[in-house]
Amino acid sequence: MTSDDIPVGRRVASWRVRRQMTQQMLADRLRRSKSWVDKIERGARPLDRYSVIQELAHVLRVEPEALLGQPRSTPAGTPDGVDDIRAALARYDIPHAPPQTDELRRRVGHAWLTYQHAHYGQLVRLLPGLLDAAQGARSAELLVQAYRITSSLLVKLGEADLAWLAADRAMAAAHDDPALAATAAISVGQALRASGRDRLALAATLAAANRVRPQRSAGEWAVGGALLLQAALAAAGCGEHRRADELTDRAAGVATNLRGYDDQHRTCFGLIAVELTRVLVAASRNDAVEALRRHSTVVRREAWRRLPAEYRGAYLVDVARACLHSGDLRGAARALVDADSVAPAEVRWRPVARTLIADVARAQPAPAGVARLATLVGLSR
Repeated sequence: MTSDDIPVGRRVASWRVRRQMTQQMLADRLRRSKSWVDKIERGARPLDRYSVIQELAHVLRVEPEALLGQPRSTPAGTPDGVDDIRAALARYDIPHAPPQTDELRRRVGHAWLTYQHAHYGQLVRLLPGLLDAAQGARSAELLVQAYRITSSLLVKLGEADLAWLAADRAMAAAHDDPALAATAAISVGQALRASGRDRLALAATLAAANRVRPQRSAGEWAVGGALLLQAALAAAGCGEHRRADELTDRAAGVATNLRGYDDQHRTCFGLIAVELTRVLVAASRNDAVEALRRHSTVVRREAWRRLPAEYRGAYLVDVARACLHSGDLRGAARALVDADSVAPAEVRWRPVARTLIADVARAQPAPAGVARLATLVGLSR
């Protein structure tokens, strides 16, 4: 089946998943029933009115042509440069003069810092050249890191399938190196979760975590702990809340025994990361009281302020999403405003954040701060 043969309903379902919406969320935004959305996606109800297609496209933040299978323009909120990253991933020719390893290591380190400071606009411009250089180098370690940074950024920009490709490239580049493969598996889990494939993410990250052996270094143990947290979030996404708690407890055991490692693999793993995961797992099972209690405690700790801006901003966007799902519009607004103050790009560049702002801004009256955010991301009218 070619792309032109794909039914409109299947395209609607695909874009809904990419925007991290459930059928009920899409139905609410369209002011229709979940049954209507389900029938559209299954093809049981014809989608033959262009006005309805326009309405769907508006909510999914794509051009109508994207749902019709015609050439489409770039979705709203996608920055210039993503196509250049895509082109770099599609290049298989190796430069005649491989870069010096020390220089490439410096560039990879700079890219990591740019990512952790949430300077996504700058990173979009850096990555095509970095990918070209890393793909021509003779260092599997640096190539895996370049792919991981690329995958992480693409997740932020709502390009989950392309992120999965970059993560898969990282796995391939790791070859038979267990430590590199484990770090690449973190990216695989993130990309699979971003594309709505939580069960696959759970299988991939848990298998990788179980391969981390006791004789490994502290840094590799931290990778194992980060994999357990990814697995816990995937389990929560599958509705397996008890399993999510068990995996988080396992990660807590790893974090308790870690002391003074240098986080060379850029995992940000530790007790604070475990506590943040507990908040999100509690929210996923609709335990708003526990989630709020844990959240209020953890964000007052010194360890919270030491986390990279990207990590804190991403967590706050996840908190906003959890608040919105539970009907706490003020909590969602507060989390979005806090995320914007910590890492503006987390709110202004990420499609999922734009969706949250649009949903919260529909409240009458809109919670404090949201109108300003809506204006900043171009959603005001």
